[in-house]
Amino acid sequence: MKEDFSVLSHKLGGGPKGLGDPNDRSLRKVEKDVLVPKLMRERTKSEKCVNEVKDFHDCCLKSGLLHVVKCRGENDRMKACMEKWYYNQDFIKECTEQYLDERSEFRRTGISKKRKNTRMEGSM
Repeated sequence: MKEDFSVLSHKLGGGPKGLGDPNDRSLRKVEKDVLVPKLMRERTKSEKCVNEVKDFHDCCLKSGLLHVVKCRGENDRMKACMEKWYYNQDFIKECTEQYLDERSEFRRTGISKKRKNTRMEGSM
């Protein structure tokens, strides 16, 4: 019998689709330092600081090229709101768990969240 060989460790290259162990709950450095904070930024913009982001966006649209100067107040309020959530330990844990759940689902099915959403929209 031929034994499968891979340069990846079992937790990175194993699993049902060869994408890693779906039950692995450890984070690589890039996931902890880049991907989880990216998810946190996306969630704060779309869920937690919606009004501040909208105010800043509207100000930028009205101000054109002068938005750098004219929208400082809105930008400061938006950054303060996002920073409050960015350092909230409960929110960090919540986003980390969400990331791990999404990664686990991807490793189990081989379908990314982005592709799954595109498929669902296309079938409607």
